[in-house]
Amino acid sequence: MNTDQIIVKLTEILVEYGPKLIGAIVVLIVGTWVIKLLVKGFTRLMEKSNVDNTIRPFFRTLVHALLRVLLVLSVLGMLGIEMTSFIAILGAVGLAIGMALSGTLQNFAGGVIILIFKPYKVGDVIEAQGYKGVVTAIQIFNTILRTPNNRTVIIPNGQMSTSSMVNNTMEEDMCVEWIFSISYGDSYPKAKEVIKHLLENDSRIQKDKDIFIALLAMADSSINIVARAWVHNSDYWGVFFSMNELVYEAFPKEGLTIPFPQMDVHVHKP
Repeated sequence: MNTDQIIVKLTEILVEYGPKLIGAIVVLIVGTWVIKLLVKGFTRLMEKSNVDNTIRPFFRTLVHALLRVLLVLSVLGMLGIEMTSFIAILGAVGLAIGMALSGTLQNFAGGVIILIFKPYKVGDVIEAQGYKGVVTAIQIFNTILRTPNNRTVIIPNGQMSTSSMVNNTMEEDMCVEWIFSISYGDSYPKAKEVIKHLLENDSRIQKDKDIFIALLAMADSSINIVARAWVHNSDYWGVFFSMNELVYEAFPKEGLTIPFPQMDVHVHKP
């Protein structure tokens, strides 16, 4: 092949592929600029929507990566490169990775759901997966609790997002419930009066809501009395424990006995 033939061949290639190449370059440059604008707009949207700071970088990176992939595929398609096989390979690789990391992806998806919908937040007292404690951190894969005895519990977010959970501090006010017992023969009205007096004298008890006291059950060895009062959620445990102590000290002074399980044995002589 002589020089003239080479020049002719190159000219044919340039005529055939030149416009496609120029168009692909233009699309690549304009597409890159548009992607930057879209990512900035998406970032501002997350800020206005109060999306948790923990997941903002991830979503921003994910959107940027997806738009980049779409742009590259579009450019390659404009150049006439067959993309069907390439897309099939990407799909197979993605499926294999997804199956291998199914548990991790479940925890990741659970973390995203928790951070977006916020069924609980850092500082809340929750009960989940058999544990009760204060939420100290919500990570993308795990939720970390601190229990009352200062243990750290790490719970995968996949379980937290798909199972039942009690948030004790979602509401501003909480109802504290006690069950106090007196012996058979003791005066129930007297016990009720003592409990009511103690509750009314506690400044943490909300006075705009009624105190509830009732005879709950006549058990095998005791008369059980239920008492309920409303407090601010931050006072819950303080009121609960202090009232137990006050009742324990007040009942004996008022002639009320705190019972314990008993059994009567009758011996019959032949």
